[in-house]
Amino acid sequence: MSTKDIVYIALFAAVMAVLGLFPPITLPISGVPVTAQSLGPMLAGAILGARRGGLSILLFVALVALGLPLLSGGRGGFGIILGATGGFIIGWIIAAFVIGLLIEKFWNKLNVINAAFSIAMGGIVVLYAIGNFWVSVVVEISYWQATVGAAPFLIGDAIKVAIATAVCLAVRRSYPLISRSR
Repeated sequence: MSTKDIVYIALFAAVMAVLGLFPPITLPISGVPVTAQSLGPMLAGAILGARRGGLSILLFVALVALGLPLLSGGRGGFGIILGATGGFIIGWIIAAFVIGLLIEKFWNKLNVINAAFSIAMGGIVVLYAIGNFWVSVVVEISYWQATVGAAPFLIGDAIKVAIATAVCLAVRRSYPLISRSR
């Protein structure tokens, strides 16, 4: 791994921390906060690719687990990861990796549709599958109930997919960090 890779990984971990500065909006129905931080894994995977994007979010989650208050609302600590939202936090790592893999696959023919598909698959489908499973286990409800409870978050996540798609394509045109299809 090059120094440049390490810098990008640290940079995107910092981007995640900055996204945590935006205050969370807690939905009264579920008590789960809507945060800007789920945009971070989308950007990390789409801009850095699978390996660097996943590692950047892994670094961020490790810092949170160590107790740094980097999550939206100034939260941090291993207890947060064991709580109801922990599956989403751990899922960010996998989501960034999956998004990166798909973006790398489509790199030579990347357009709005391929980019949005890649980001939505990792940032919504994969993330919700992991997060909803964790919620169902921790809260002791069915997977279906957890999935229905997560439905109100889809609107915000669709907006985040649109933002990440626009940023991904702009970075690809001006300063591509992913060099080739793998």
